Amino acid sequence: MSRVGIRRAYEAPGARDGKRILIDRVWPRGVKREDLALHAWTQDLAPSTELRKWFGHAPQRWEEFRERYHAELEQEPAASALAELRALVKRGRVTLVYGAKEERFNNAVALRELLEAS
Repeated sequence: MSRVGIRRAYEAPGARDGKRILIDRVWPRGVKREDLALHAWTQDLAPSTELRKWFGHAPQRWEEFRERYHAELEQEPAASALAELRALVKRGRVTLVYGAKEERFNNAVALRELLEAS
């Protein structure tokens, strides 16, 4: 079982989620803070506004989005936030919480892929 899960912000927290980290730059519309049961909201792990708007969850842009997003995660302040997230993952289960409607092509999927590769 992977130590990194992903879950939409609009889904109820799961018993096996572990530490729940919201990784979006903006708060999910219509969701109360207490309903998310978050450990942290780490906006520095979100793609830049420019990258997010360019991508628009278009499947044909997925590969390039992943490359650009992973490159952004190498720059500060994202690099420090990513190091903290990696340390958290080493200590136990972490669930990346995101707000996008698209479940296959989003920043949580790309970030989990990066975490599992390292």
